[in-house]
Amino acid sequence: MSEIIAKPEPYGFDQPCPIRDVLDRIGDRWSMLVLAALSDGTMRFSELARAIGDVSKQMLSRTLKHLEEDGLIRRTLYPEVPPRVEYALTDMGRSFLIPLKTLVGWADEHHRAICEARDEYGSRAL
Repeated sequence: MSEIIAKPEPYGFDQPCPIRDVLDRIGDRWSMLVLAALSDGTMRFSELARAIGDVSKQMLSRTLKHLEEDGLIRRTLYPEVPPRVEYALTDMGRSFLIPLKTLVGWADEHHRAICEARDEYGSRAL
C-alpha cells in the first residue's frame, strides 16, 4: 500500500484570516510610508531613509525585507564597488497605490477631526 502524503500549504495559506494576514503586514507603522515613497520611482536605502525621516536603519531594513518577501517591492543589487542596492515597486506594489492614495487622502481629510476627538476623549477621561 502506498501512503498518501498531504502536501503542506504554501506559506501563509494556512492563516485563518487572509485579510488580517495581509493588513497586519502593510498596516504596520512603516510599510505604507515606504510604499508611498517608492511611488515616485526607484530609490536607494539612504534616499528612502531621508524621505521617511524618523525611521531607524534597522526598522527600515526590516520593513524592506518584509515588503520584498510579500512581493510588493523588488530589491536589485548591482555588483559594483561599493555595492549599490535599489528598491522599486513591483506590479503588485503599484496596484496597492490606488487604495493607499485613497487611505492617505481620507487620513489627511479627517486628521483634524480625529485629533479633536482624541482631545475631547482625553478631557472626559480625566
